[in-house]
Amino acid sequence: MAERSRDWMAQAERDLELSRWAAKGEFFEWACFSAQPAAEKAVKALYQALHGEGRGHMVGRLLAALPQEVRPGEAIIQRALRLDRYYLPTRYPNGFESGSPKDYFMVEDAEESIEDASQIINFCRGQLP
Repeated sequence: MAERSRDWMAQAERDLELSRWAAKGEFFEWACFSAQPAAEKAVKALYQALHGEGRGHMVGRLLAALPQEVRPGEAIIQRALRLDRYYLPTRYPNGFESGSPKDYFMVEDAEESIEDASQIINFCRGQLP
């Protein structure tokens, strides 16, 4: 398999930009959602650079499974776990007893998810050769 960490990181950064655009447009549920795969793709870029493959979509698990020498500290993993909560309920109305995701996610959620993803992307970028 060809090493494509740059491609993964480029898409992570683009997904993060989409998250920012969604927040500006007050699509807070989509800002939260798109921040999660942005972080996921950055972590998978790091796996690529290490000649491995990150499997799954949960960023917290992916980070925790990295080799010890590149594994982040607890603060970054906590950011990832917070982002992972946005993977499903931001997209589907059945994640809530009533209403739809647009009714449950606010500007603060969007801002926090964008910051969490930014920190994870920065961490991963700093680990790339």
